[in-house]
Amino acid sequence: MRLILASSSKQRQEIFKMIGLKYEVLTSKVEEKSNKKEPDKYVEELSLNKAKSVCSQVKGKAVIIAADTIIYFNNKKYEKPKTRKEALNNIKELSGNKNTAYTGITIKDLYKNKTITFSSKVDVYFKNITDEEASWYVNNERRILNCCGYVPSGKAALFIDRIDGDFYTLLGISPSIVLEKLKELGYSINDFELEDSI
Repeated sequence: MRLILASSSKQRQEIFKMIGLKYEVLTSKVEEKSNKKEPDKYVEELSLNKAKSVCSQVKGKAVIIAADTIIYFNNKKYEKPKTRKEALNNIKELSGNKNTAYTGITIKDLYKNKTITFSSKVDVYFKNITDEEASWYVNNERRILNCCGYVPSGKAALFIDRIDGDFYTLLGISPSIVLEKLKELGYSINDFELEDSI
């Protein structure tokens, strides 16, 4: 069965590689825009738009999985910072506080002509970060402009006190949640190919 990950995110691709599923990468050609105010509805709509864009590029049947993630704190959405200065301000705002990562996922099943969209969230508690540490982090995290808010699988791990919820939701896509939704569509893990079999 053909599996397509509709994401240019290196973290999401690494997660798919980690579990060993054979997949292709196709990226969306739409601008990431939504007027939804609620963070869960916001990421759900963006993931749906990405899935639709990739669907228009696909010939034949496939299962398309698209995702979008934001960090949310104090009624503010934190997406990919455009500059290191913006990233520094973000880290200072999040210091000593609980922020919430929301990941919206759309599965577009072209075999059964079905689409499901859902979201999950995880709470992240940051330690107090000094100005010196914040500057060090922003100046030394190579992927700071490629991840929303901060890079949890990078140097931001130094400042995370604890996480309540699914860690992979924080990284951009939860394999266990995706599998549950695929099972709801009638699939089992054996329906998908592995890159390397034992």
